Order: sequence, then structure tokens, then C-alpha cells
Amino acid sequence: MTTRERTYAKANNQRAAQFTEMWIVGSPEDLAAMLHAAAQTGRLVYVSAPRLMGGDDTRHRRYLRLRTH
Repeated sequence: MTTRERTYAKANNQRAAQFTEMWIVGSPEDLAAMLHAAAQTGRLVYVSAPRLMGGDDTRHRRYLRLRTH
């Protein structure tokens, strides 16, 4: 591995460590409360549109990206 490749790999690892990515599942009201709290702390970076779980399950799921620092 060249020095350039090592530097690039290290930078990517440091960037990845700055964020946590997760799926949250719940009722629309519960998700709204969680998103509001994340936004108020300044940690919310990205949130996807709500998606139905499918079938007869009335819950929604959303993808979140949060800052760790």
C-alpha cells in the first residue's frame, strides 16, 4: 500500500467515525418526537422520508445519520 493509499484510508476511517447511521421504527408521532430531539441537539445530519413497514404493520421507518461529536 502506498503512502497516498494509506492516507486516503485513514481519512475515510476518521470521516466515518464522525457519524452514526441507523434505522428507526415507530409510529409517526414517536418518530417526530425523536427527530425533534435529534435536531435540537444539532446532531441530525440527514433523515429519509417516512416509509411504511408493509403488510398490516402501521409503523413507519426512517433512516437517520447523526453526528457523534
